[in-house]
Amino acid sequence: MLKTSLPDQSQAVPNATAEAEGLVQRAQSEPLTDGGLKTSQLLSQALSLDPHHHAAQVLQERLHQMLVPRWHFPMLADTARNQAYAKAIAAKVKPGDIVLDIGCGAGLTAMLAARAGAKHVYTCEQQPLIAQAARQVIQDNGLSERITVLQKWSHDIVVGVDIPEPADLVLSEIVDTVLLGEGALATLTHAMAALAKPDARAIPERGVLKAQLIESPQLMDQWQPQQAEGFDLSAFNRLANVAQITPSDFAACSMRPLGAATDLFQFDFANPSIDPGRITTGLSCASPGKIHAVLVSFEMELAPGVSVNNNLQSEGHWGRTAFLLDDPKAAQPGDQMTVTAQHDAAHLSLSVHEAEFTSQAAVPAMIWAKQTLSLPHQQGNSVGVPNSPQWHQTKVTPAENRGQAVH
Repeated sequence: MLKTSLPDQSQAVPNATAEAEGLVQRAQSEPLTDGGLKTSQLLSQALSLDPHHHAAQVLQERLHQMLVPRWHFPMLADTARNQAYAKAIAAKVKPGDIVLDIGCGAGLTAMLAARAGAKHVYTCEQQPLIAQAARQVIQDNGLSERITVLQKWSHDIVVGVDIPEPADLVLSEIVDTVLLGEGALATLTHAMAALAKPDARAIPERGVLKAQLIESPQLMDQWQPQQAEGFDLSAFNRLANVAQITPSDFAACSMRPLGAATDLFQFDFANPSIDPGRITTGLSCASPGKIHAVLVSFEMELAPGVSVNNNLQSEGHWGRTAFLLDDPKAAQPGDQMTVTAQHDAAHLSLSVHEAEFTSQAAVPAMIWAKQTLSLPHQQGNSVGVPNSPQWHQTKVTPAENRGQAVH
């Protein structure tokens, strides 16, 4: 009877664990100058030998969180955003197009462009771990021959070297909650000038930033708590003038608009500019309430009739940005708050002219006081108060220019 010699399992596991431990130690000392590729490879090898190696699991997760922004995943799960991009890409890609996709991520928009009929898509992603994963996703979907992942920043792409000719269409989704934070304007200004044909199309086509007055006690409680356990915390709140609101926080804050959104800045992504902008304008109240903050939101037109936004009605993955008032104001319909917004093509600031806020409810009393002080003394009325004052409403206008800044 033949006997089969089996490996000694009691020795195999310790040996694998010891080898995995050695790989983890190497990973810990590996520099991240290659974007984490070698470290990731070593940790993956360690986990293939010992799937339950604690240090390997912790280090791999830490590496991924450090080098792969977590917003990628809710973005990919945003059905409304995905459908809007799919519709816009299908409408604007033409057969034979060379498409430049800036910000590859998981490769979704590049694959949408290939599916829409592009001759070839060149998509760039400077983070090596993300680029590596995108290549695998593209291969898994059978599109490797039609999509090239360039592991570099778009500013480093050279026509004739990295891409054979200028692009017919420049595709991107590199905006944050106020359109500017990921350097979209500078990136697209370079891409449209240096990497695209003179008549190239763009997705998105344009965008607009808007501001509106909102009421939300929950937002103030979360970002500027006044006291805790009987202690006054108000002096600490100067460190939180701008609230960066996650989608889950947004759902819990129950923001109520007090007036319509007012345009601040408009951006043409097909003919972008990095010129700075500044505007001072008034935001109006249409309903009574308490002004707690100024919410800034965006709307992007991807193609005619196709848009995405992060306004109060949106349920997408984008967060929101709110500029908190130092002293919330009770407001009535017709009241206005003046704000000054500025951008340098990469960052947005907004200041609220709280001292200039004038409530319409206070106007009649102001008029009464002025009339009382200006009337001469009359017989039978020694204090100079008219027997029958004439009430009228005055129109309150913002102190400065109301025009839009267009870019």
